[in-house]
Amino acid sequence: MIIELFGGLGLFLFGMKLMGDGLENAAGNKLKNILEKVTSNKFIGVLVGAVVTAVIQSSSATTVMVVSFVNAGLMTLSQATGVIMGACIGTTITAQMVSFNLNQLAPIFVGIGAIALLSVKKKKSKDLASIVLGFGILFLGMGIMSGAMKPLTQSDAFKNVVEVMGSNRFLGVLAGLGMTAIVQSSSATTGMLIALATTGSIDIHVALPIILGCNIGTCVTALLASASANKKAKKAAIIHLLFKVIGVIIVLPFLNYLAIIVEYINPTDVARQVANAHTIFNVSVTLILLPLSEYLIKIVDGMMPENEEDEVETDRSIYLDKNLLETPILAIGQAYKETVRMGEIAKKNIEEAMDALLNSNEEKVKEVYRREKVINNLEQEITDYLVLLSSHELPEKDSKILSATFHVINDIERIGDHAENIADMAIEKMNKEISFGEEATEEVVSMYNKTLEALTLAIESYKNEDSEGAKSISVIEERIDKYEKKLRNNNIKRLNEKSCNANSSTMFLDLISNLERIGDHSNNIAEAIM
Repeated sequence: MIIELFGGLGLFLFGMKLMGDGLENAAGNKLKNILEKVTSNKFIGVLVGAVVTAVIQSSSATTVMVVSFVNAGLMTLSQATGVIMGACIGTTITAQMVSFNLNQLAPIFVGIGAIALLSVKKKKSKDLASIVLGFGILFLGMGIMSGAMKPLTQSDAFKNVVEVMGSNRFLGVLAGLGMTAIVQSSSATTGMLIALATTGSIDIHVALPIILGCNIGTCVTALLASASANKKAKKAAIIHLLFKVIGVIIVLPFLNYLAIIVEYINPTDVARQVANAHTIFNVSVTLILLPLSEYLIKIVDGMMPENEEDEVETDRSIYLDKNLLETPILAIGQAYKETVRMGEIAKKNIEEAMDALLNSNEEKVKEVYRREKVINNLEQEITDYLVLLSSHELPEKDSKILSATFHVINDIERIGDHAENIADMAIEKMNKEISFGEEATEEVVSMYNKTLEALTLAIESYKNEDSEGAKSISVIEERIDKYEKKLRNNNIKRLNEKSCNANSSTMFLDLISNLERIGDHSNNIAEAIM
């Protein structure tokens, strides 16, 4: 019985994951856009949470995403609260689906899904085949679990456990909490309850406290995900836990009334009663606590007050989160944002380095050196993240972005190196009291402005996926190349006329060479976009 139950649970979880991944890939960037466009309207947040969870078939995955978004500063606690509540409603769709006895049809879905998956070539068709196959495997797992649990109806020991659970609600809550914390899926625990209910081993009065415990147990995944995150992300995970615990406290005294309601809706089908109770609990608690969400935030703020140290800018990545790798479509978006951030830091460093050189500003040089370390850290972190992402199957568009990003981060890192080179020149210029003449300074500023134009356009084009804007960078880069040759000739002319010395001439040539290389790397970024 244990072996069959274990195997059935494995198939159930695998089917749910396969179906969720298929739905997620079929939804593509729409899923990413939905989550990113959450407004401060709590009701829209609830709707978004429910829709996303219904697609990826896991409230735990949605809350982990929310924790990651709060950690990255993409979502406020107020927005996160609405999405978390919506996720709790969305996860009940799985329970509703499995409560219908479709076990006999499962082999048909498995057959159609498997044949389609092996024969079709297009990515979209494969995603649809994964959905069908996952649906079939999920119900196959349910059928095996139900069959495995049939002997329990004859077991005196199990009947005694059921009697104890029925007479002590708190034990039932603890049992549901423990089971879900281990499996890390409330859908799986609810699925096992439905399988038990199908065999007639338990009634709704025994199942209800376990359902409540399942809802608390599902918080464990988000709490674990927030362990290494910042304080705001930890607050999002604690809000999830508070929402569930308060909900259980509210509903626990009224379990008999809840049992009457679900028995009235489905008098004979205990499996449907379990699914309906799960849905009614989450919808009711959301309706009660959503208007009070700001008070939940205040409670968590009181538990974990902010301090000045929390506001210090991080020198590490802010968008990358390994928890999101389980949802590759969202993870690629995060890597994309971190690359844009890295590019903007590199651009800032070029501006600061040139300011330091032209105006002999030593403080700006220190800032350039500090940012260069950030750029190097980001290159390593993004590369490692992309390597992990490349092992997942991605939509064609995101696969192209992934491939291009490897090249883009390398070019951005080299731009950062050139900023450091210019900062080194600034130090040398100050120490040796080197001075450019008025004509040479004007030439450098003109070339720098053209280089900065190319770099700015490259970063903006990458950020907005603008291939048309990227095409114009090659024209600017050609002008920079021609300008560099002209400035080299002008410098030789000044040197022959003895209007500049050897030190300033050498530095001038090094400087325009670095600016020309920055133009080349900007053009490389443009080519990666195209």
